[in-house]
Amino acid sequence: MTVFIIRRILQLIPVLLGVTILVFLLMHLTPGNPAQLMAGENAPPEMVEQIENRLGLNDPLPVQYFDYITGVVQGDLGTSMRYNTPVVDEVAPRFWVTIELALYATVLSIFLGLIAGIISAVRQYSVADVSIMIVALFGLSMPNFWLGLMLMQWFSINLGWFPPTGWGSPEQVLLPVITLGTAGAAIIARMTRSSMLEVISQDYIRTARAKGVKERIIIYKHALKNALIPVVTVVGLQFGALLAGAVLTEEVFAINGMGRLLVDSIMNRDFPVVQACILIISVVFVVVNLLVDISYKFLNKRIDLND
Repeated sequence: MTVFIIRRILQLIPVLLGVTILVFLLMHLTPGNPAQLMAGENAPPEMVEQIENRLGLNDPLPVQYFDYITGVVQGDLGTSMRYNTPVVDEVAPRFWVTIELALYATVLSIFLGLIAGIISAVRQYSVADVSIMIVALFGLSMPNFWLGLMLMQWFSINLGWFPPTGWGSPEQVLLPVITLGTAGAAIIARMTRSSMLEVISQDYIRTARAKGVKERIIIYKHALKNALIPVVTVVGLQFGALLAGAVLTEEVFAINGMGRLLVDSIMNRDFPVVQACILIISVVFVVVNLLVDISYKFLNKRIDLND
């Protein structure tokens, strides 16, 4: 296990390095001058040039990237061009908001997806099975921003049950979490159903039934555990998708999370903040996938992680 973890961590280094290079190039090669935005549209060229020199924007791209990556290695993510404050101070408080939102949405997705998938598999081709799969297809097809606007219209504006914006209280959390977690629940439900159907058809399940083992024990103790491996894989991938989907959800519900900060920073050409946000999201994503791989060993002792 230790060898596997060390090997995976070493493999993450070139992946994250590639992410930093790609984001750095995309931000610097797209149209727009952050110095011009900071100085104002009517600012004289001399002022814009002074800002460019101060920010190092006139240096060759390799020099700028080397300065950036050197700072990252030392724990310095740079200074925000827009706010003139350390990037860490801008990102840290909003990072935890986005992580909270993604975690709550993941829990909701797992809870609804597993229950729906198990019921659908146990009652294959029944009215419940067909109904659940239709609802799952609908949930998978709905764009997050559309669902968020509809929930806001129905439950906030028409009924007045929940506040339409903000984050913190349970009333403010519920609608954004439902908005973000619906698609994940649909994917997990479909994967759980498929995996459960495959496991239920195995010989050892039929043997357990022939021995008179209670159906509840067969489903939850024997079948579900062996069916969870592909589901866990999907959950790990979905967490990364939820971090990306949080951008739209935070915009719809005016949540001051990292996704909203990322959008604002892109619009304002705030290079250091954009690079920091994407780097942090990438690190979280690869760490979650590492944890998913480790969890395979606990779900099935026969799996050799070093293969």
